Amino acid sequence: MSERPQIRVGIGGWVFPPWRGVFYPPGLPQAGELGYASRQLTTIEINGTFYGPQKPASFRRWHDETPADFVFSIKGPRVATHRPDLAGAGSTLDRFFSSGVLELRDKLGPILWQFPPNTPANEGAFAAFIELLPERIEGRTVRHAVELRRPKIRTDRAIDMLRRHGVALVVDDSRPDFEITTNFIYAHLRSCTIEQPTGYPPEALDGWAQRLRERSAHDACDCFVYFISGAKIRAPAAAQALLQRLTQAS
Repeated sequence: MSERPQIRVGIGGWVFPPWRGVFYPPGLPQAGELGYASRQLTTIEINGTFYGPQKPASFRRWHDETPADFVFSIKGPRVATHRPDLAGAGSTLDRFFSSGVLELRDKLGPILWQFPPNTPANEGAFAAFIELLPERIEGRTVRHAVELRRPKIRTDRAIDMLRRHGVALVVDDSRPDFEITTNFIYAHLRSCTIEQPTGYPPEALDGWAQRLRERSAHDACDCFVYFISGAKIRAPAAAQALLQRLTQAS
């Protein structure tokens, strides 16, 4: 990362058939979609890792197909977060980090750990999981973000624990106040609508651009913003529109 805080904006994944002929130019081969998307946006969240391990060769190819300043975030495997014994996830984490993710090299951004809405309200188990997250692997710093989709586990104690361990708490449309727990912000924006060509009304995008600029500058933190759901067909346009606002203001 540059010493100057960076605000990166993108989408979740890049393979989505409805984007073809809308975001992707007509006739673009599927093999060229990542190369195209990575030149319109500044980051992409890899979703396939949530469902199962990917091959090291895939990570190397993704690295090579994208621009030098591009960054991927990676969604951690659900077998680690969607389990009753969170404290026992150590071997799963070891397998994940040895599966090839480091082949992204300088393009490896944060690892997202997404907890399900039915996560048990067990602060001890959650704390044990956070303790397992490696701060460094093979000499490089690894950033982590957690998404807590059950309000009962989003407690003050849990937030304080994330702050102590330098783990980001995911921001979303329902909580635009940015509870900052480390040196970067990770946001999931889920409210794209089909009626808006850019997914969000212009004033909403203006508001996000302003909040991101202010918090990034005030707290000297990088930002990773992903439009991931709602009317997903609008997600690339929303990301591009937000990037345009951020570029104009820089």
